[in-house]
Amino acid sequence: MSQYAKYECLKVEVADKVAIVTLNRPQARNAINQKLIRELRTIWDDLADDHAVNVVVLTGAGEFFSVGGDVKAMSERPGGDVLEEGEVHDPMISRRGVTRQLELDKPIIAAINGDAIGLAATHALLCDITVMADDARIGDTHVSRVGLVAGDGGTVIWPLLVGINKAKEFLIRGTLLKGVEAERIGLVNHVVPRVEVLTKAREIAIELANGPTWAIRWTKLSINQIVKDRVNMLLEASMALEQVTFETADHKEATMSFKEKRKPRFGRG
Repeated sequence: MSQYAKYECLKVEVADKVAIVTLNRPQARNAINQKLIRELRTIWDDLADDHAVNVVVLTGAGEFFSVGGDVKAMSERPGGDVLEEGEVHDPMISRRGVTRQLELDKPIIAAINGDAIGLAATHALLCDITVMADDARIGDTHVSRVGLVAGDGGTVIWPLLVGINKAKEFLIRGTLLKGVEAERIGLVNHVVPRVEVLTKAREIAIELANGPTWAIRWTKLSINQIVKDRVNMLLEASMALEQVTFETADHKEATMSFKEKRKPRFGRG
């Protein structure tokens, strides 16, 4: 049995020293529920230990990369999209999801085949090289869509890629950027037609998989020290503030208006 058979929300295929890791909840537009978020914490350790893998490609099943959290579940209880009933939120679990991805020394290529929203955008942008469909959208809508601080990694990676002021605007307004614009401002590396995304990502992956292994891995790890410094500086505080906003009236209004398919009315206490 494959060591990846235990995964329910991820599909992992290994060939030619490349692992294709697919977010595999197409019936839910690959929304990140509690099971998927847990699997995204452990997959990086399993890939690190797999000597048949030199490079990883992260993509989504179907038409979406991932729409992020399940807002309807959030409307029923705080953290309802990522926590079991009665489970206490532990910010260190979310932190490990970020740090384990950053600590994998093997290059990770994001094949952003469709919309990547919220936490899904964070995981895509934490990859080392990004290939995005020209008609896909990427953005972090924690603030605008659900009234939460963008605390699970968005405040770390967006300023590093596009600068502080652009990051503040994009995060506060929940801007969704098409692939062409995302490439123009340096948010992603490559933009291609949707049907070519996985092909382009695999092409880069094969090149790296057959390159000078340790020079590639250690160069990645050296540069990732910059990202890890930002994680150490920001992540605990931003996750704590995100948790506080779960208790605000704005968050409750955002999730209820989403469930009821109406425009939210913020600022009512």
